[in-house]
Amino acid sequence: MQSFDAVVIGAGAAGMLCAGIAGQRGLKVLLIDHAPKIAEKIRISGGGRCNFTNREAGPANFLSANPHFCRSALARYTAQDFIALVQRHRIAFHEKHKGQLFCDGASDEIIEMLLRECEQGGVTHWQPCTVHDVRRSGNAFELDTDRGPIRAPRVVIATGGLSIPKIGASDFGYRIARQFGHKIVETRPALVPLTFDAAAWTPFVPLAGLSLEATVRTGSGKARGEFVEDLLFTHRGLSGPAILQISTFWKPGTPISLDLAAGQDLAARLLSAKRTSRRHVGNELAEVVPRRLAETWLAVQPDLAQRAMAEARDRDLEQLAAGLQRWVLVPSGTEGYRKAEVTAGGVDTRGLSSQSMESLTLRGLYFIGEVVDVTGWLGGYNFQWAWASAAACARAMEAS
Repeated sequence: MQSFDAVVIGAGAAGMLCAGIAGQRGLKVLLIDHAPKIAEKIRISGGGRCNFTNREAGPANFLSANPHFCRSALARYTAQDFIALVQRHRIAFHEKHKGQLFCDGASDEIIEMLLRECEQGGVTHWQPCTVHDVRRSGNAFELDTDRGPIRAPRVVIATGGLSIPKIGASDFGYRIARQFGHKIVETRPALVPLTFDAAAWTPFVPLAGLSLEATVRTGSGKARGEFVEDLLFTHRGLSGPAILQISTFWKPGTPISLDLAAGQDLAARLLSAKRTSRRHVGNELAEVVPRRLAETWLAVQPDLAQRAMAEARDRDLEQLAAGLQRWVLVPSGTEGYRKAEVTAGGVDTRGLSSQSMESLTLRGLYFIGEVVDVTGWLGGYNFQWAWASAAACARAMEAS
């Protein structure tokens, strides 16, 4: 039986950084993962350029059943801390809108950086290698793996969630949590496209591929979400950043509200145009929203579409504007874990230390990253939670 000071299960963003930091602080660390390829989620993120953090990351950008839990870790390992690591490895990057940071090159640069950090910490890396059993034995844990039994006083679960099963996602972390008495906040796909009843969506299928800026809202009170981002029509429903953002807040059976002319007073504009425009209503509307959308929206009102602006009733124009700016609809579901960027829910943080990510009931057991019930917005926030929770864990292990 081989012995280590710590075993980190899961060689993704959180697991690799945690192993690297812990190793560099003097621990003998084993990093282990069942997938044949390392860190595929990093590799495919950000369109292959890895949106590795967000300059604005803070507690307000995260959802959890225990919303204050993330504060400590995020405060002690900030976006600037990870940026400094990226700069130290001379990885070029750029900022897109709203604080999102991307590699100039490929996502592989972040993976290679994390591997170098592990190498500098003398981390032993087994991959692919499956962990078949984890059990408590005295003051340590014993693990049965494809490469033989392991013993360690510390085990870190960094196995992620259920999102994108084709690259190796599994429920391993949740099973281990339950095995050792931890509760799981119900999991669901997040940062995911929304779908609608096929028959009801039929009129909008021709809009597939159309993108426009929109305001999207759902929920109420502390559970209310509102975002102004690009929205994308698909054959089955809606996607794009606005919808991915709101999907984390959306609950099955509840409506979402869309403003397809974000930032405008559409009614006022149409009523003003009525006094001077010689266009038909359809052509005037196409000056404000994409023509395909205007034509599709007015298809159910052909008389209004062909009516001259001067002849349109004020009431009809106001109703037209209200429909586009207060479009309320109820999604039938989501595209599921196969298209979800992250998994919402996870290991209940009320059973973990916010300082160290350690179990409050079983010394030496830690949970970090996506497996924990902390879910960030779209735009690099979930990576920042991975880095912050990993650093909190690694530093606590070194100190224990």
